[in-house]
Amino acid sequence: MAIADIGALIVSTPEVRSGRPRIAGTGVTVARVVSWYKLGLSPEEIADEIGHLTLAQVYAALTYYHSNRNQIEADIVDDDSEGARLEQQLGNGAGPQS
Repeated sequence: MAIADIGALIVSTPEVRSGRPRIAGTGVTVARVVSWYKLGLSPEEIADEIGHLTLAQVYAALTYYHSNRNQIEADIVDDDSEGARLEQQLGNGAGPQS
């Protein structure tokens, strides 16, 4: 069994997900994992919901969150604001702006 480098499980690159921290090799952001966790899902349930993630990856995302809470909370607020903006835009009959 190979030993995992915990530090390599979370990455951030400007061209993927606007540079937000995500699980390496995936598009799943730390904020997405945290959102599921805040809804009351256990790490095991999150790994089951996002089937291609391992339990170690979920725990790495949660560890990153607890070490960088302010950054991830700001990402979640930004995501919520963008979601509300898009809902309002679509509710008004307007499509996405180019």
